[in-house]
Amino acid sequence: MSLKSFFTKENTPNNRDWKEKNKGYLRQLQKFLDVADNIEREDLRKSVIAEMLKCDMILTELAERQMKLLSRR
Repeated sequence: MSLKSFFTKENTPNNRDWKEKNKGYLRQLQKFLDVADNIEREDLRKSVIAEMLKCDMILTELAERQMKLLSRR
């Protein structure tokens, strides 16, 4: 699976407001991207960003599963 297809709307639910509107999350994401922009080698910069986004997606899915389990109680 390519990075582009990994983050398409078909692969991500629309109910991520809990994360995507969180000011703390957005601030930290922006800090990370600002630091990553200083990586001179483009291939390395893209690779670092891609790996962080994959990690973010996995953590998001774990959080959503936990929220779903808690909402069933």
